[in-house]
Order: sequence, then C-alpha cells, then structure tokens
Amino acid sequence: MSDIAATLLACLPADDVITDPDAMVAYARDQAEWGAWGAPSAVVRARSTDEVQATVRACLQHGTPIVARGAGTGLSGAANAEAGWVVLSLERMDQVLEVNTLDRLAVVQPGVINDQLRAAAAEHGLWYPPDPGSAPWSTIGGNVATNAGGMCCVKYGVTRDYVLALEVVTGTGEVVRVGRRTAKGVVGYDVVGLLTGSEGTLGIITEVTVRLRPAREPERTVAGFFPDLLSAGRAVTAAAEAGLTPSLLELMDRTLLQAVDDWKHMGLTTEADTMLLGRIDTPGERGDAEAETMAEVFRVAGAVDAAVAEDAEEGELLFAARRLAYPAAERLGTILTEDVCVPKDQVVPMLERIQEIGRRHGTTIANAAHAGDGNLHPLLVTEPGNTEQLGRAHRAFGEIIAACLELGGTISGEHGVGTLKRDGLHAELGEPVVDLHRAIKAALDPHGIMNPGKVFRP
Repeated sequence: MSDIAATLLACLPADDVITDPDAMVAYARDQAEWGAWGAPSAVVRARSTDEVQATVRACLQHGTPIVARGAGTGLSGAANAEAGWVVLSLERMDQVLEVNTLDRLAVVQPGVINDQLRAAAAEHGLWYPPDPGSAPWSTIGGNVATNAGGMCCVKYGVTRDYVLALEVVTGTGEVVRVGRRTAKGVVGYDVVGLLTGSEGTLGIITEVTVRLRPAREPERTVAGFFPDLLSAGRAVTAAAEAGLTPSLLELMDRTLLQAVDDWKHMGLTTEADTMLLGRIDTPGERGDAEAETMAEVFRVAGAVDAAVAEDAEEGELLFAARRLAYPAAERLGTILTEDVCVPKDQVVPMLERIQEIGRRHGTTIANAAHAGDGNLHPLLVTEPGNTEQLGRAHRAFGEIIAACLELGGTISGEHGVGTLKRDGLHAELGEPVVDLHRAIKAALDPHGIMNPGKVFRP
C-alpha cells in the first residue's frame, strides 16, 4: 500500500477509500476513448466537504496529484488519473439542498445528476436550462467543471450563465465560498466564472448555487429532412437570417440516422440523408407562426420534407432519436467525439471541410450538431484495435481543429480541453494568454496538485 493510501485510510472512514486495483479501474478515466490514463494509488468516495478537505490536505502532505470526478461522462480526458494519483469521486455528495422559489435558485451538492436537479426544479414550477446530452447521467459538479452546454444553448446559454455561487476546496486545502445569491453583485473578480470550466485544475467544487428560470410553455417541434448534409447546413444559416431564435436546432447526418435505425428501428433513413430538428418555445400564436416559418425556411433551403410535429408525443419521439445519436455511434466502433464551434455563417464551410478531411484520410466521420449555435460534433469512427485507422483518424482530428480555427471558431464549445485538446488550446489562445493561465493556476494551486497537466501544457 502506498503512503498516500495509508494516510487516507487513517483520516477517513474505511469504506470511503478504495485501494483494490481492480475496483479502482472503473474510476480511473472518463469516456474519452483516446485519453491516456494510469492506475491511481487510491480512490476516495467523499460524503462531505470535510472529507474532501481532508483528502486534499493528505495529498498536500504527500505531494500527490488529485483529480476529481463525477459520473465519468466527460469526453476530453479531464477526469483521467495518472499513475500514483488520488481520484476523488463526488458521486455520494448527491443532495439537492434547497430550491428557492422567491429568488429562483437551487443549492446542490456536486454529485446531483443534471436531470435530478431539473426534476426538483420542475416540482416548483421552475426550470434549469443547461441540458448536455449526458443529462440523465452527468453530475452538476462535472457540468460546472467543464462548463457543459447542451441542446438548448442556442437560446438559453451554457452552465456558466446559471452558476451564481460555489463552495470550493482550494489547492491549499482551504474551504472557500465565492459568488452570491443576489440578482446583482459586482464585488471583486468573477471567481465563479473562472472556476466554471476550469476542469478541476484550480479547486474542487463541493457545493453549487444555480439560477433557475420559470417553467416554459410547451414547445413546438419542426422536422426537416434534407438530401445532403450541406443543404441542412444552409437551412441553419437561413433560420438565423430569418430572425428565428429556436430553443433547439439539432442536426444528424445519414451515418447517425442509420446507426439509430439499425439499433432502434425508428425508420428515420426512409426520409432523407440528413435530419434537422428545431424547436420553438415562444408562447401563443406567435410561437405557432414561428414554427411554421421555420418549416418554410427548411423547405426553401432544400428540405425534401419539412413540417411541424402534430403533438408533443411526436416531437419527443424525434428528439429521442437525437439523444440516441452518441450511444448508437458507439455501436459502429471506437468513437472520438470532436467538439468544435464556429460562427453561424461558417457552419456550411466547416461541414464542407469536415467531409473533405474525412475523405482524404479515409476516415468515417458521422456528424451531429447543436447546429443553431454552430457547435459541431464530428464523430470519428475506427475499428477497435486497428492502429492504421487510428493513425489516420488522429491526423483527421488535428486537421478539423486547424480548420475550425481558420474559420474563426473555437476548439471546444462544451466538452472542454482535458488532455485531448491541449495543443489546440495553445494554438487558439497563443502563448502570452497561456502564460496568464499558468499564473492563475500557480496562484490558486501553488503546490501543483490539482489535476496537473490538464487544459494546457505545463
């Protein structure tokens, strides 16, 4: 047993600490297929802020790096351990502590599942908008650590737009509270915004206060079926030019539609090559008119069929297919999910570049997208164990990042950087800005134990 493991067993309840190598494997990495990882010295399943603090202080004592994890649904390697590290699982800290209807906020522990928070808010006629595709499984702590997005970002924004306050254990082992509960507040630096999206490199989140919104009116779903990917992309641009602000605007190409059909037999590929799904949540007759306008925009852009769903049940069925896209793609082989985001007027050029890159490298690339905000998710598919295919896919991955930057985009819209996109971060930000990141990390994590080597190169 390592020295750090012995110290943890001495200061924490025995059933909070895992040292069995076989049991620790399940906690050692996230879902980034290409992310490197190593065997940790111990896994701590904390039950309280005090236990998180005790774990951090033990790691400080031994100079041992620590990586926090929620449900392990990340896609960038941010939650991956390296050999000898301590993994701190927050899955047991899973209580909704407060839902405040007057101030429209909720206070939760980091292990609360996203959909559980949404359900708790709904009981009070309120709504928590951020809805990553992993919402049924991912935790709020992980969502905050990666600044997660989701389908409704096009209208309602990402996690950072809803985080009001945080309780955090810092890299010096202190418990601090940052942020506010009030509607307004301009005291000091925006440390909450800094910590949101920091991927565990600046501190460990132990409590989150989030803003809630009133529950919405029922949405109207608009489906468009297109003969090819690029005509669907043109419809995305046309919807924005028409002044529409959909609550959702999602894209799936034929590869994904076929994968869903092969798995769930939904009959999607009988319609067309690419499906574009939009939703309008504007109340009343104005919302009805906007939905019909969106259907007409789809038709003018080249849809072979476009219509407003007859009822909520039909709309939910279509969006169920969209949520099945990633697990269906996993049935095709080993998947690497890209996460580039470009300006709306560059969606079509970026889709063209992705198709060309896939052809040139002989790499199967399936495309899903939060198309309304330019957040594209090319899924690179390889046969398990085929190293030659993997090499070509790696080169395609790098070229997609380069193309995104050339078109004025960003290398990650919502998944974060982790280890997979560190080179891309340096290319996007430039070394003077990366040096600012290093200075901030040195100030908040002076001993360098908080998830070192993630986000940017040391």
